[in-house]
Amino acid sequence: MEVKIIETKQILPSTPPFKDEGEHELPLSHLDNDPNIRSFTFRYIRVYTASADIDRHPFDVIANSLSLALVHYYPLAGTLRPVGKSSSNQRLSLFCQSGQTFPLVNATADCTLDSLDYDSDSLEQLVPAPTLEEGLANPCILQVTVFKCGGYTLGTAVHHSMCDGMGATLVFGAAGELARGATKISVQPVWDRATLLGPRHPPRAEGPVLEFLGTEKGFKPYSHDVGPVVRQCFDVADECLDGLKDALFDECGMKFTTFEAFGAFVWRAKVRCSGISGDKNVKFAYPSNIRRTVKPPLPLGYWGNGCIPLYAQLSAKELVEQPLWKTAELIKKSKSNANDEYVRSFIDFQELYYEDGITAGREVSAFTDWRHVGHSSVDFGWGGPVIMFPLSKNLVGSKEPCYFLPPRKKDGFTLQVNLRASALPAFREEMDKFGNKVYQVSA
Repeated sequence: MEVKIIETKQILPSTPPFKDEGEHELPLSHLDNDPNIRSFTFRYIRVYTASADIDRHPFDVIANSLSLALVHYYPLAGTLRPVGKSSSNQRLSLFCQSGQTFPLVNATADCTLDSLDYDSDSLEQLVPAPTLEEGLANPCILQVTVFKCGGYTLGTAVHHSMCDGMGATLVFGAAGELARGATKISVQPVWDRATLLGPRHPPRAEGPVLEFLGTEKGFKPYSHDVGPVVRQCFDVADECLDGLKDALFDECGMKFTTFEAFGAFVWRAKVRCSGISGDKNVKFAYPSNIRRTVKPPLPLGYWGNGCIPLYAQLSAKELVEQPLWKTAELIKKSKSNANDEYVRSFIDFQELYYEDGITAGREVSAFTDWRHVGHSSVDFGWGGPVIMFPLSKNLVGSKEPCYFLPPRKKDGFTLQVNLRASALPAFREEMDKFGNKVYQVSA
């Protein structure tokens, strides 16, 4: 696949969103400034099939709708800058002034959507890839790529301190509403991040947070070396998934969700295939939506980071050798930590130890479930995306994240796994066993 850049357009709000009174600062929350979040731009693709409406070019429609949406979401065109007295580990804040824009790239591809290889690095051409400095200067950079079949992709590169997946869906969902002819957006955005998700006075970190987080002077997220990391996708059939759940139930009499059962299977397989020393502490980490968890709940229009990581942990030896149901049960029990006190303690831990190198460890396996995030609501007039595909290999402190994605086929879902290249052949064998309903649920 060859992608050709036609132009880059700077998107300006259709009307001034505020009075021109010079630069003003919008403080971020402690979740926006989580070291695992503030250090990278999250990149992903929405794939849209061909439309019979040939009179409206996707780039023009999307550019116009984004200009309208930017009146409400003007911080997307702002600039992130470090603030504070410390020379290292400074928190970020957003600075806005009149006339700011963000880039929208117009591109074409010399192939059809059907020919896309989702395991290939050629997909990198469909999403802007800013450096760390560029990502701060332009927290949002988008790319519309039109294919020979008439379908198109919307490549998104948004600095993670601006929003998480649900926040981004609010932004682009609003643009979609306006593209479809709405005269106003259905959900008004709310900022007020530092107040809603700021530390307590005085801060106090208590409970399970202290079991999972620690400090290491000089530690930088995603800086540890695990060798080359590769991406691979697997189709997970409902029949095989139901077989795993049934096997676990027969073994222990407990019912598990897909995330718990299959997450346990994949986590064990990744650690086993990676050859991690048995005495190493390994963690299963996943973002949990806390918008309704905190007291009081966050406003509906809150579009900042609204997730915190939850963890399950044990030694690599225990994970590989214990019955699989025990691992699924460990993941299930970890969900009980999602309460207001855990959220407040997590935020307070960031306040107390931000400059000390916060870390959950080096052998963290991140998992996130995108099957029901609501990405299909991002509809610019030709229907929602048929595929959502992340390209970022950094997530929740892990350089090897796993994504549960909507299905490429009629049933089940898609597993996107990122793992060290040396482990891929053995991991494929584990997935072949799963496809043949060989689950190894007993010790």
